[in-house]
This record gives sequence, structure tokens and C-alpha cells, in this order.
Amino acid sequence: MLGGETSASRRGLTWLRATGPAGIASAVVIAAATFTAVFGPLLAPYDPDLPNLSLSWAGPVGGHLLGYDFEGRDVLSRLLAGAQSSMLGPLAVVILSVTAGTLLAITAAWRRGVSDTVISSGLNILFAFPGILLAVLAAAVFGAGLPAAAIALSIAYLPYVARVLRGAALEERGQPYVAALEVQGASATAICLRHVVPNIGPLIVAQATILFGYAMVDLAAISFLGLGVQPPTANWGVMISENKYGLLLGHPLPAVAAGICIVTVVIAVNLLGERLFEQARAARG
Repeated sequence: MLGGETSASRRGLTWLRATGPAGIASAVVIAAATFTAVFGPLLAPYDPDLPNLSLSWAGPVGGHLLGYDFEGRDVLSRLLAGAQSSMLGPLAVVILSVTAGTLLAITAAWRRGVSDTVISSGLNILFAFPGILLAVLAAAVFGAGLPAAAIALSIAYLPYVARVLRGAALEERGQPYVAALEVQGASATAICLRHVVPNIGPLIVAQATILFGYAMVDLAAISFLGLGVQPPTANWGVMISENKYGLLLGHPLPAVAAGICIVTVVIAVNLLGERLFEQARAARG
């Protein structure tokens, strides 16, 4: 037991040294954002959706640390409540795109030949469709909302994940241990699940981390265009869209506060993702 704890502690110290202060700070920001996403609606001091037009654009006063938005709703409460959809959307995109991308990458690397050619050709076609364009098409077909936007971005991100992981999976496919396991009669599914996927796991995690930041920015842009989360639901992208005129009227705080939340989380996730990717690449030699 003590040996296991010591090994875990050593791995933790190694990770801390490798990521450096920026990586540690990024991890703290991500942890805080995750906590807010889970408990934000419970921590909101006021009803985030209750308007009071007599307080429109009112600045910080009393217990309202960030003032009121254009409908007289407490900005801090909407930031806390909006963290849930702002974090859940990118998480759904990452899970869908990384899962599908990993499956396609390993299938292409393992079977090679015609399967690899067909999958690679399909990925090349998907590269031609920007995420925002697919989101607009999805909104036109299925209606505006977070599910349609998340699925559209997952499809758009899929080829980027699959292309990177395919190379790693091909390298792993050629390792001697794979041939040895095949000689011993191990099935392709067992080899991939028990060995190939864990061995490229650090690269998968790094890709997922980087994609999370991209997904958050794209979903915020989609919500800003009115195709993502729909008002009056609290969401950081929606808050920027709703309060954009406040920037011209001299009341920038509601929109700027939401923008700062997005930028802070995206920078933290990208910094951590870059360091995880560097570690994964260094580990692979």
C-alpha cells in the first residue's frame, strides 16, 4: 500500500516538475472552473433569470458585486449559473470527437489497406467543413440549441483527432509486442483495448485538453450568433451577445465579465494541453 502511495506521489511530483508553474496555475484555474460548473447554480446568490428592468445596466452596488445586466439580472449569479452550460458543451464535444476519432484512428492503423484509405479519404472530406458552418447547418435542420451545435462541432473536430492519433496508432501497431500477442492468439480487440489505447493514452488526453479550449470558443461564438444556448438560459456566450450594446452605452461590465471567464478558461486549458502534448511526444521519443 505504501509502495503504491509512494509511486503515485512520485508520478505527481514528476508531473508538477514537467508542467512547471504555468501548468500548475492552469490546472488550478481548470479545477476552479469545473467546481463552478458543478456547483455554480447552487452558489448563485440571486435568481439568474429573474429580470428587474428598473435596475437595467446598474453598476456594482450592495451585494451585487458585478452589477446588473440589460434586463436588471444579477451578473455574478448569471456567471455562476452560466458556467454549467459553458463547460458542459465543450465537454460533450470533446467526448464525442475524441471517442469517434480514436476509434477511427485505431481501426485505420490496425486494418490498414482499403480500410485505412477509405477512412483517410473521409477525414480529408471533413477537413473542408468549418465547425461554425456545420453548426449553422445543424441549427437550420434541427433547430438552434446546444445539442445540435455540440454534435456539429464534434463532427468538425473529428478529423483533427483521428489524423494525429492514426500516426501514433500506426507506430504502436508495428511494435514487436503486438506481433507477439498476435502469435499468442490474442484478438485484435483485446490488443487494442488493453495495450494500444493505454499506450497512446497520454496523446489522447493531450488532444482532448487542447480541443476543449477550441470547443469553448466556438460554442461561445455560436451562442453569440443565437444558434447555441438560447436565452434566457445563463451562458457566457449568451451573456456577451445579450449585453453587447452595453459596450457602446458605457456599461461594459456584463459582457466583459463573461468574456474574461471564457478567455481565462481557454488560456488555462490550452497551456495545460500544450504541456501534456509535449510530455506525450517526449515519452514517445
